[in-house]
Amino acid sequence: MRYLTAGESHGPQLTAIVEGFPSNLQISTERVNFQLERRQKGYGRGRRMQIEKDRAEIVGGVRHGKTTGAPIALVVHNNDWKHWTKIMNVEPIEGTDEERRRVHRPRPGHADLNGALKYNQRDLRNILERSSARETTIRVACGALARELLLEFGIKVAGQVIRIGEVEAIRHDLPIDELIQRTEESSVRVVDQDAEAAMIALIDKTKADGDTVGGIVECIIEGVPVGLGSHVQWDRKLDARIAQAVVSIQAFKGCEIGIGFDAGKTSGSRVHDEILYTQERGFHRGSNRAGGFEGGMTTGEPIVVRGVMKPIPTLYKPLRSVDIDTKEAFEAQVERSDACAVPAASVVMENVVAWEVAKAFLEKFGGDSIEEIRRNYETYLAQVEQY
Repeated sequence: MRYLTAGESHGPQLTAIVEGFPSNLQISTERVNFQLERRQKGYGRGRRMQIEKDRAEIVGGVRHGKTTGAPIALVVHNNDWKHWTKIMNVEPIEGTDEERRRVHRPRPGHADLNGALKYNQRDLRNILERSSARETTIRVACGALARELLLEFGIKVAGQVIRIGEVEAIRHDLPIDELIQRTEESSVRVVDQDAEAAMIALIDKTKADGDTVGGIVECIIEGVPVGLGSHVQWDRKLDARIAQAVVSIQAFKGCEIGIGFDAGKTSGSRVHDEILYTQERGFHRGSNRAGGFEGGMTTGEPIVVRGVMKPIPTLYKPLRSVDIDTKEAFEAQVERSDACAVPAASVVMENVVAWEVAKAFLEKFGGDSIEEIRRNYETYLAQVEQY
């Protein structure tokens, strides 16, 4: 199972080709587009969220609500394209650099300069349009398809914001359905109402100061069977694949599984999860500090993944940079920006992680139809239960 995306931030559309889905999987376009709606919410977002009302259109691979086994084609149209047709046109456009809005001043914290050097571009727009976090829109749509597969087998995905700036939410051990409901009701995707108020106040202050703020988000996936991933090769370890996927999200700078970096300051007796056995549950862990993984494989406990997002580098308080034409110093230009996109980043990470889990699920129980996969899955569960 894989996908490729194409498209630019201010181009006509974002596109994805998704390959490897089995046939006869029920797809709800409402649930897919609900994930896109969630991505656009969150306190601290900028003006573009009022411009774009993202909806994914499935234009191949699904017929009468079910997958056919063919590649799935997804399209998300950019509503703002009408204002950028001259600037982003595929065909050559006559006119001055100003008319084509050439960018020659790289912004700190973006891919502008190193991308231009790598691809030998004199117009930084050719880099920034593709490196934009706008690309996460189509990745969320792909992840939403993956969630349809996981839902078919009772696997649930939730996410929450753990920290924004210096404000950290109190941990709540809630059933996953309640966690989903309560975070969905929060504008910053937290359960802790005191933390919510403090986070909103911090975002307001940060915006007034012309600055931005980052944070930490968490994804929890429940109902995953034991044994997804593998210990036999480095590139088959599912926790490693998830970590790579998380850090691939624009502005994400780190990932941890379970207690993560706290394991480096904690004794082994308080890090590792004891193995228990009961008639009702079979083999299970007495705790879940490992975040659902041992040896690169799922343990059957909930997967717990956290990612850290840096503050958005587009600031109203400009940083210094150097013009690529004149080599003279300047203060980076001010553009519209989110003061904080951490709540939206939580949604993106949910769907990115869901994709990796669904991919590993199909690797383990693969078949060409959902019926074949279900037979393989049920046979495996019976084998585990009899162990």
